Amino acid sequence: MSSVQKLAGLLVLAVLLLAAGAGLGVWLAAGHYRPLLDAAQDDLATTKAGRASLETLAAEQGRKLGDMVLAGREREQRAAQAQADARELAKPDYAAANRLLQERTGGDQCAATTAIIDQELGL
Repeated sequence: MSSVQKLAGLLVLAVLLLAAGAGLGVWLAAGHYRPLLDAAQDDLATTKAGRASLETLAAEQGRKLGDMVLAGREREQRAAQAQADARELAKPDYAAANRLLQERTGGDQCAATTAIIDQELGL
């Protein structure tokens, strides 16, 4: 065997040893990191499902909040209309009360008040 053949044999042996070492390293790394990668994948799936659920809930909450705002505006408008209607209905009563207050009577206050009320009621 010549020295070139020995050198080539050693070179092939070194390449084979390096390849075997790299293969063993890959196998050991895969054995070590595979459980970690699987756990990360499970966490990712759980997080995505949770995110989808939260997005659905947030959209529903936004719709409900919009409905509540609209309902509040409608109640506010109905209340304002009811107040305006009540003012219109109360005008005759206010006018009657002002007339009662402006009438001047002499004598006993109870008798005068009774007379004014009877007069207003038409008794």
